[in-house]
Amino acid sequence: MDEINNLMQGFSVAMTLPNLAYMLIGITLGILIGVLPGLGGANGIAILLPLTFSMNPTSAVIMLSCIYWGALFGGAITSILFNIPGEPWSVATTFDGYPMAQQGRAAQALTAAFTSSFVGALIAVALITFLAPLLAKFALRFGPAEYFAVQLLTFCSFVGMSKEPAAKVIASMMLGFALAAVGMDAVTGQLRMTFGFPELLKGFDFLIAVIGLFGIGEILLTMEEGLAFKGKSARLNLRVVLQTWKQLPQYWLTFLRSTAVGCWMGITPGGATPASFMSYGIARRMSKEPDSFGKGQIEGVLAPETAAHAAGTSALLPMLTLGIPGSPTAAVLLGGLMIWGLQPGPMLFVEHKDFVWGLIASMYLGNVVGLLVVLTTVPFWAAFLRIPFSVIAPVIVVICAVGAYTVHSSMFDVVMMLVFGVVGYLFKKLKYPMAPLVLALVLGDMAEASFRQSMLLSQGSLAIFWSNPLVGSIAGLAIVMLVWPLLSSFKRRSPKREAG
Repeated sequence: MDEINNLMQGFSVAMTLPNLAYMLIGITLGILIGVLPGLGGANGIAILLPLTFSMNPTSAVIMLSCIYWGALFGGAITSILFNIPGEPWSVATTFDGYPMAQQGRAAQALTAAFTSSFVGALIAVALITFLAPLLAKFALRFGPAEYFAVQLLTFCSFVGMSKEPAAKVIASMMLGFALAAVGMDAVTGQLRMTFGFPELLKGFDFLIAVIGLFGIGEILLTMEEGLAFKGKSARLNLRVVLQTWKQLPQYWLTFLRSTAVGCWMGITPGGATPASFMSYGIARRMSKEPDSFGKGQIEGVLAPETAAHAAGTSALLPMLTLGIPGSPTAAVLLGGLMIWGLQPGPMLFVEHKDFVWGLIASMYLGNVVGLLVVLTTVPFWAAFLRIPFSVIAPVIVVICAVGAYTVHSSMFDVVMMLVFGVVGYLFKKLKYPMAPLVLALVLGDMAEASFRQSMLLSQGSLAIFWSNPLVGSIAGLAIVMLVWPLLSSFKRRSPKREAG
């Protein structure tokens, strides 16, 4: 009951006219940041953070957090319309969102994406509201072994639940691990596979790879197919929105599963990107029509978007309660709080109650405002489908190049974007899945660091991954996910043997 009273007090803080104005500004900027490849919520917040130092801390954090909500919404727009993920976590949305756009169902796909994002975030904010004290005790138990077990679960579930041949999935994932290993070894400080290029000291940037693999790769493939979008013009109106909303309740189980996955990956932290991949894989495995995924299945849009938004939102919970950022964006916000003299942790809820509950209340309001803004501005984005591809392709290439250059202000990144574009084109032609490569590239470094730290703590013993019920259950579930195809195959063969 105290949480309800505190939340009501928070609404009185968040619903002041200046804070509502900052909320709207933040959402609008966030959508623009999400649409533009290469920026991302974390980069957008980092760039705008110095502009907020003269503002009231509560207003500043409300605006910055709303930039994040807007980026989460906006990342789906280019993913669905052009197969170019505006954000890393929107990669899985392209698998079915883009085919829906090609079939002339872009408005339905966008409405489903925005609505599922709203649902995932709303449930995640409710968790932040009511479960903060319990999470503080839970997250304190996580060490290197637990982090690696979560990452292993992500990899194994993607191998076990992929519709692609396991050999191709593993080959793609191994290439991602190799790319993630490029740069300076975080433990020994030695250089690995830099080949004398100083630009590779920090390794391959994930955003550069995503822009090239999905953006340039798709453009090359589309040029080969005839320089034209396959989809028809999309129109979004109230009738389309209401018709789509009418269909969504039948996927209530997908919403619950995806939200659970997203909240778990955000809190642990696994991150929005692996949460979207994992949720997509689970939805496809549990679906009555798994073969329809990748061909324009609306459930393939709902699952990753729900999980990504839930993960992105719940990642703020360990940051507020323990000072442990659950995502790069949360890390940027953590730095901002410390600059303003606010120390995240359990005492933050006691010493700065108005700030904390005002921020939590703004999460509810920000997602409502975000949903309304993206739904009303979608016609402007959907109109791009009416432009001939021969006109829009150069614009997309320029946007991709600007996005790649913006990451580190380096022409080397633009060159690497083009290289990844060729790789993406070859992967599409050879029918190798790109998602495992992307997943391994983004999680490879973290998984390696967690594993090596675990080995140092256990003096080389793998028993550390079964040393307590928490890490043991996660590692055990990862093994089950890995062998799931074998178990399914065995079950299918058993009735045939009995019949024989």
